[in-house]
Amino acid sequence: MSELDNRRDAYENKFAHDAELKFKAEARRNKLLGHWAAELLGKSGDEVNEYAKEVVRSDFDEPGDEDVFRKIRADFDAASIGQSDEQVRNKMDELMATAVDQIESE
Repeated sequence: MSELDNRRDAYENKFAHDAELKFKAEARRNKLLGHWAAELLGKSGDEVNEYAKEVVRSDFDEPGDEDVFRKIRADFDAASIGQSDEQVRNKMDELMATAVDQIESE
């Protein structure tokens, strides 16, 4: 029985580790996305970091990425920033890969 217990424990540990990495990567991606969007919105200095924090917080509204996308989309629309939905989503994917790379290299 101990081998089955060891396998179960290893699986549970891997699941917990993967979930933690996913959470960290999404938070890092959202921060990077916030910095990218802030620059396009013409923010500078402390405004950039505050906006990035807003983007990170927006991810707690609902599961998935749609809440983050809607925040960026609404802010871009309000400021007449010429980024299509596809461009924003592509940037989100690009920055997720960057976030994963950064976390894995830590």
